[in-house]
Amino acid sequence: MKASFPKQFIGNTLALFVVWLVLSGRYDLSHVVLGFIASCGVAWLNTGYPNSPFHNFPWGRQVRYWPWLFLRIVESSWHLTTIILNPALPIKPKLLTYRSHLKHRGAVLMLGNSITLTPGTITVDVNGNHIIVHAIDEFSSKDLISGRIERKLSDVYQEIKRQ
Repeated sequence: MKASFPKQFIGNTLALFVVWLVLSGRYDLSHVVLGFIASCGVAWLNTGYPNSPFHNFPWGRQVRYWPWLFLRIVESSWHLTTIILNPALPIKPKLLTYRSHLKHRGAVLMLGNSITLTPGTITVDVNGNHIIVHAIDEFSSKDLISGRIERKLSDVYQEIKRQ
């Protein structure tokens, strides 16, 4: 069932306004009014566009993905710390071209952002489903190469898993 424009607009405005309140940390009248006006403006510009990567975004299923990603970030941070503190600096940087099988644009967007958030890897370019990633060493790229991160996102977006 497709939500009407007013319903989407109100939902988007409220979500953006809550984010504004949490991130600004200022609750005097001028900041609250400014936040509400900015939330309305952004919601107005972004409501009703079915081509948005966040159209039908699975917010509820993200709860399973975020803790996993957080643990990966912590593990990768520890690995990168050991590399930096090693006098030999054992790095073998490389550029990888990865072809994603994710169909939802939001899933590809999350894949690129998750790669960049994980220390030791950076998403350099995204062209459709082709992603170019810079990895500092083999360990840093293992979740991408093995397809583990893509499988996790496939679960979130309930897509058919690749064989």
